[in-house]
Amino acid sequence: MRYCVISDISASSSIQVSFAYFRFMQTFTAVFLIALSLTFVTRMWLSARHIRHVLAHRGSVPANFSSQINLEAHQRAADYTCAKTRLGYVSILLETAVLLILTLGGGIDALSSFWSARLNNPLIHGMALILSTMLLMGLLEIPISYYRNFVIEQQFGFNKMTPRMFLLDLVKRTLVGLLLGVPLLLGILWLMDKMGSNWWFYAWLGWMGFNLALLAVFPTWIAPLFNRFTPLEDAPLKARIEQLMRKCGFRTSGLFVMDGSRRSNHGNAYFTGFGNTKRIVFFDTLLARLDVPEIEAVLAHELGHFKRHHVIKRIAWTFAMSLLFLWCLGYLMQQPWFYLGLGVHAPSVPSTATALLIFFLVMPAFTFLFQPVASLYSRKHEFEADEYAAHNASAMDLIRALVKLYQDNAATLTPDPLHSAFYDSHPPASLRIARLQSLARN
Repeated sequence: MRYCVISDISASSSIQVSFAYFRFMQTFTAVFLIALSLTFVTRMWLSARHIRHVLAHRGSVPANFSSQINLEAHQRAADYTCAKTRLGYVSILLETAVLLILTLGGGIDALSSFWSARLNNPLIHGMALILSTMLLMGLLEIPISYYRNFVIEQQFGFNKMTPRMFLLDLVKRTLVGLLLGVPLLLGILWLMDKMGSNWWFYAWLGWMGFNLALLAVFPTWIAPLFNRFTPLEDAPLKARIEQLMRKCGFRTSGLFVMDGSRRSNHGNAYFTGFGNTKRIVFFDTLLARLDVPEIEAVLAHELGHFKRHHVIKRIAWTFAMSLLFLWCLGYLMQQPWFYLGLGVHAPSVPSTATALLIFFLVMPAFTFLFQPVASLYSRKHEFEADEYAAHNASAMDLIRALVKLYQDNAATLTPDPLHSAFYDSHPPASLRIARLQSLARN
């Protein structure tokens, strides 16, 4: 009799625990759907606002730019911006639908079952699950990318790619991604499985090492797979740039020109690499468009990022956030409601691959509303780099260079402020030019 009572109490407790987990699972499902819905609605609303704002100002060039940019160029930029934003509607819909299919729709469970029937090794099974999911998502992105290049970019005179080049780039990106990503993923999954409850710290150390190594090898081993880099041969320009670098205390492994015109008419300049592999790269389209003093001013801006330690700060920020995310994953992968709440079968033993996959799939739904913070941080750096350029080159030359780049890249001069706050890493044109004009007067 006493044994029966104890058994009844034990069974009752087990039922209560199961019911509590079920309620918690339902709560997490609701939280996920609310976060996803809020992100989806906000993104669509921001896109609609952006289009309305740009079209509302399409009829006239802003006063600060009226002497340099004509109405036709301004309207072309407005139409180009709206075309890209409308394509963004499709991307948002597709991303949201795919996420729901993979999670609550049972897609990840189906893929996991498919590989379980063919692969016995848990590590290889996890690799196959993650890679096949990424492959399917990448395949769905191809039509959008093709339309962007061969319809929108072609319509506005930017695209220089051929379908053959598009396909070759796709193959090369896939192969490079596999060559780099598979060893990294294998190492992360092994650490998650072997390093106990503190695996997230060791995985973070591995992630940091991988990224630092990638920064070092990218300029000389990866970038040349996609573009041709030749040493800068313009002697007067080279001498002026070298003088600026000596003034700024910047050492580089070389000055290079990239054949960006093979793919696009967009222009840019950047420095890349890490330590002794740092190099300065100019798009050939930028060199063809800007005068020597304007190129010097653009380079001074890029050097401003280096002198103000922006690259190091951004790397540190990225590493800090990745540590936080991995710590969160370390906790969540132990919770059955984390899997069940996202429509994924909860394994009897925590699944490293499944947890890793669903965590990084759903994370954007929970972090999107914090995006303006990252954009604000990036804009602060851009203002600081502009200030550095104004002190070490010429603010007016930088203004003239930026206006030419805005025009050549068909960048809208009148973005919606709220849309810009979420998406734009650089300040709006009007604010940036106004700040530079004030620096030029001082």
